[in-house]
Amino acid sequence: MRSFPAIAGAALLVTAAIVVPLLATEIPQGQRRSGYSFMTPDTQAMQNDDTANPGMLWVLDGEALWNNNTGALNKACADCHHDASASMRGVAAHYPAFDPTLERPVTLEQRINLCRVRHQQAPPLAYESRDLLALTAFVARQSRGLAIEAGADPQLAPFVAKGHELFMHRQGQLNFGCTNCHDDNWDKHLAGSAITQAQPTGYPLYRLEWQSLGSLERRLRACMTGIRAQPYDYGAPELVELELYLMTRARGLPVETPAVRP
Repeated sequence: MRSFPAIAGAALLVTAAIVVPLLATEIPQGQRRSGYSFMTPDTQAMQNDDTANPGMLWVLDGEALWNNNTGALNKACADCHHDASASMRGVAAHYPAFDPTLERPVTLEQRINLCRVRHQQAPPLAYESRDLLALTAFVARQSRGLAIEAGADPQLAPFVAKGHELFMHRQGQLNFGCTNCHDDNWDKHLAGSAITQAQPTGYPLYRLEWQSLGSLERRLRACMTGIRAQPYDYGAPELVELELYLMTRARGLPVETPAVRP
């Protein structure tokens, strides 16, 4: 009969054999790919053609809002920033960015709302509202094709670290971290859908599953629900930090907004 220590040791070896393949390994920079490369040719063609890309409907709405006077000061975004194709070019590629007044990073959606409150004396737009998504998509589209450069500001370093920690952290009833799918198992399939690298290159994007445009925070919250974890509220520091880490992880990949995904 085998002794208890021998049985325990064997059990540990079996456990180690199971756990080791699940340990997270980050994707080397040279292997990082946009979710676009995992899509079918039909979905890629929809994204490529602005006349077929449904996300462009939000971009057009955003252009109208850009030129619309609002708030107690009756000012438009264009009054300060003029031609968005020049003033906003490259902006989205650097977000989330550090806000010196708040002393923390803010997303592009939050920056738009801060501008409304500070410079137009207008109320902030609700998360996932059509107007906020439209303005964000319009601004982000001005950076389409430019390389993502988020996270370079040294003031962001501690927040990037927190986002990385959350990306690696196991949570929920399924005890999964983001890394277990998107670092360890990318290019495989789950329930018939491709597991991508979770590179946030095209947000806000049009998701066929949603039949609507949606933010990166919406997608992150859906992933958390999928692993039976409690999702953070929209705008929560944890979601901003996670978005910041993901954007630094995607550094060098081109902005695609408005992207299309399954």
